[in-house]
Amino acid sequence: MDSFIFSINATVPIFAIMILGNIFKRIGIIDDHFASVANRFVFKVCLPCLVFLDLAGTDIRHHFDVKYVGFCFVATLFSILSVWIVAKLTLKDKHSVGAFVQGSYRSSAAILGVAFIQNIYGSSGMAPLMIIGSVPLYNVFAVIVLTFESGHTGTDSSANIRKAFINILKNPIIIGIVLGLIASFINLPLPGIVSKSINNLAVMTSPLALISIGASFEGRKALAKLKPTFAASFMKLLGWAAIFLPTAVFLGFRDQELIALLIMLASPCTPAAYIMAKNMDGDDILASSIVVATTLLSSVTLTFWIFLLRLLSLIS
Repeated sequence: MDSFIFSINATVPIFAIMILGNIFKRIGIIDDHFASVANRFVFKVCLPCLVFLDLAGTDIRHHFDVKYVGFCFVATLFSILSVWIVAKLTLKDKHSVGAFVQGSYRSSAAILGVAFIQNIYGSSGMAPLMIIGSVPLYNVFAVIVLTFESGHTGTDSSANIRKAFINILKNPIIIGIVLGLIASFINLPLPGIVSKSINNLAVMTSPLALISIGASFEGRKALAKLKPTFAASFMKLLGWAAIFLPTAVFLGFRDQELIALLIMLASPCTPAAYIMAKNMDGDDILASSIVVATTLLSSVTLTFWIFLLRLLSLIS
């Protein structure tokens, strides 16, 4: 029951903010212009600040577990490449491929990972190492996939590769990751005034993104995308965890390590997936539908996974 209540507390408030965003738009407090500006602001300012602080606060040199980070990296890479291949072969609407791939692999790892582990164990534990092994890949491949699958890249593969490379270099989130890794490696001390200022921008990420999703959510159009939404949600919440958690157990990972992996593999799709799809000519309707569906369902699926891990005495 404690796990269920915790999962509800972690996910229902997120879904509630989305609903409020939709209500605010319907009653005229905000409009499409606000949602568009908020999307750009989150994409270019708030998200980069968030990933920078997450990584800068991790002592890479002293707490680097090669085996664990390597597993996170390989699991994430396999998830991305395999679902991209499947999406390319099966989705009829090729414009939806980028949003579908993102929605199938991209977790709320940075936000929910730390929150879950702190709630259960009292410290962030293995979450920063999980973030190092997965979040950079999340963002790099999000840029690559959306660049190639936006529907505006043409057929010149060399031009697409150049465009993807340029987009990676220019992407604000990638810049935030690189700067965060550098700050972590050299153990850069941030003056209080700088740290608090960056944090004030970072904490706006989720509320603004969720309000924008709610305001931009178009229910009737999303209904036409129920099949890809269901498929992506199944992989995000159940599929990857079913594949990789047994492997993680076999390799000897337990307790905090498994909880961090569970968040990486089975937490709801991050609102950043919608923000990036919206800003990079992806299918933002499908992206928002996947974010809403995975957020709503994750209170049940995460509770199931935590209950199962405890039942098998793999976490305590």
